[in-house]
Amino acid sequence: MRIFVTGATGFIGSRIVPQLLAAGHHVVGMTRSEVGAASLRAAGADAHFATLEDLPSIQAGIEGADAVIHTAFDHDFSNFVANCEKDRRVIEAIGAVLKGSLRPLVITSGAGVGQAKPGEPATEDVFNPEHPNPRRLSEITGQALLEAGVHVAVVRLPQVHDPVRQGLITPFIALSKQKGRVAYHGDGRNRWPAAPVDDVARLYRLAVEKAEPGMRYHAVAEEGVEVRDIARVVGAGLGLPVVSVSGEEAQAHFGWLGMFAGVDMPASSALTRQRLGWTPQGPSLLSDLERMDYAAVE
Repeated sequence: MRIFVTGATGFIGSRIVPQLLAAGHHVVGMTRSEVGAASLRAAGADAHFATLEDLPSIQAGIEGADAVIHTAFDHDFSNFVANCEKDRRVIEAIGAVLKGSLRPLVITSGAGVGQAKPGEPATEDVFNPEHPNPRRLSEITGQALLEAGVHVAVVRLPQVHDPVRQGLITPFIALSKQKGRVAYHGDGRNRWPAAPVDDVARLYRLAVEKAEPGMRYHAVAEEGVEVRDIARVVGAGLGLPVVSVSGEEAQAHFGWLGMFAGVDMPASSALTRQRLGWTPQGPSLLSDLERMDYAAVE
């Protein structure tokens, strides 16, 4: 297939591209820069210049594609709600091109929106449109496109990691360096799901090849890692004290991260493994945190 990949030079997209190429697909990667284009060409892919704000350019890149994988997202979490709205507009623009065809579109969401009740693991067969995570907008938009005849599937992400980046934990590390201590909320028993980035990339490939409309897949290797354990490893890596904070102190410490810091968001991938034959093989989140270069985090 000729597959158009948004975010093709990003953390996850740059791992998806070689997965697709190795499987024999032709890849067109979206990039904003000449540097990104050069890296795509070096990998064996074609480059298409566009930004998330330039919807007509994105649509032009999709015209000749057999399938689309959408991973691009503005990860400025201090403007998270606005960036989720931006993602909605991008998904709608992509869907407008694919409508009426059988060309699959794989979009991206967060694992938490599959949580029916607090404390229960999120599952693939649940979508909670009232979930407080604004990333629900991506799935609400995808569902509307599905009902309009677009071949949409969803990959839901946990904390995606390698020894350099770890989802929300990377800004958590930067904040800890700034504050001079590593804090967790309350007793720190709340859980965050996780998966190694290469396993996540392989799941995207399987999802686009399987191309089942309406399916939701969880890129989850570990159902839930307790935040206090994450803080303990980060504290050791930074050589900083690890403390519990709550109430007003937590609000002052975490800033925008406060919307996630105390949330318990375990997630299962049992149905994904069954449907796609996907078995994560990479290291655990804590292993990658133990191996990382903390001096490089800003």
